[in-house]
Amino acid sequence: MNDLDLSPLAGYLDEKGRFTSLPGKRQKKNQLLMLQHLASRIEKGKKFTEMQINEFINQHTAFKDPATLRRLMWGHKLIKRTLDGTAYWRE
Repeated sequence: MNDLDLSPLAGYLDEKGRFTSLPGKRQKKNQLLMLQHLASRIEKGKKFTEMQINEFINQHTAFKDPATLRRLMWGHKLIKRTLDGTAYWRE
């Protein structure tokens, strides 16, 4: 997952390499690419609390909507979580 070509997302990145917005629903490929990139930056096997995963997501985005991104990554099976949502990780 680390060798992703982010060129289709160039318009979504600021000068610091953070995402400035979430690609729209009609741009499913770009949205998935963004989610894959974010997930690839999560250390494998390390467990995060909800607050910690939100902080991680906020470090990589400028638009600060960690709940949506967290749910989308989980929905695409890019990250795992406990049933109660108290821990998140990437296998």
